[in-house]
Amino acid sequence: MAEHNPFPGENNTGHFWDDNIRELNNPPPQWWMIALWASLAWFILYGILYPMFPVLPWQSQEGGGFTKGILGWSSIKEYEQGVEQVEEVRAQYEDQIAGMSAEEILDDPGLTQYTLASAKVLFGDYCSACHGSGGQGNPGYPVLADDNWLYGGSLAKIQESITNGRKGAMTAHKDVLTEAQADTLANWVVEMAETQGEGGSDAGWKLYNEKGCNACHGAEANGVLAELPDGSIVTVGAANLRDSIWRFRPGGYESAKHTILYGVNQPGVEQTRDAVMPAFGDAAGSLDGKLEPDQIKKLAVYVHSLGGGQ
Repeated sequence: MAEHNPFPGENNTGHFWDDNIRELNNPPPQWWMIALWASLAWFILYGILYPMFPVLPWQSQEGGGFTKGILGWSSIKEYEQGVEQVEEVRAQYEDQIAGMSAEEILDDPGLTQYTLASAKVLFGDYCSACHGSGGQGNPGYPVLADDNWLYGGSLAKIQESITNGRKGAMTAHKDVLTEAQADTLANWVVEMAETQGEGGSDAGWKLYNEKGCNACHGAEANGVLAELPDGSIVTVGAANLRDSIWRFRPGGYESAKHTILYGVNQPGVEQTRDAVMPAFGDAAGSLDGKLEPDQIKKLAVYVHSLGGGQ
């Protein structure tokens, strides 16, 4: 091909297509060659400074791996250094929290802000699966972002609930009530919810008291058995029937009747409601539970902030 080169004097390889398409033989631009050699030099330098080159099994006591680099850097070391820095910043707050009660933490705005930020992570890890990321409650689990509390919403009660867990109980009345009585009570519960406790029928109130519902739900059907001088309440965890908040959603007549007939956490009753919160610690403050006492204290402050508390 080179003997019949139609472009004499041109630096081409002698390969032509369609008469004038040819392959040139020009050297790369100088800037490109400089960049190439610079990148190769950087590649070698990087491999000397940082972990990079693979090591054959017989060249390493650990049976393989890679060169460590003369700087001794690793991503794990960088991570550990970052954790140490974070822990140093947190230490001043954590040391204070260890010696304070939840109430004392709330009295310190700066410490409260730190606790809420720290506890948000704990809430996401341990609580959000049931109660939702914002405390809004997933189906079948209580809402924490309102002011309705089964066991009381004070810091002490919240801390007690997290530490020891909760397992509510309501007797199944399927063998105690007639169909008509169950209907009357279910309709009464709906009437109470719709009127904030002002419109319950006389027949419903009568059954409510005759069947002993007031023993758990209270004389006023608000879930309160007694109110102490300091404002705290005595409750067994029975629902407040005077509001429009339903423990088992979607609520309404059918839901109320189901709970009345089959109860809550009743052994041997197939259709009973399940309502159990696991314990995340213990009253003695040991580390046998899932959370340390200070973590529970933080969560109590966080949950209290979601719903206001009582």
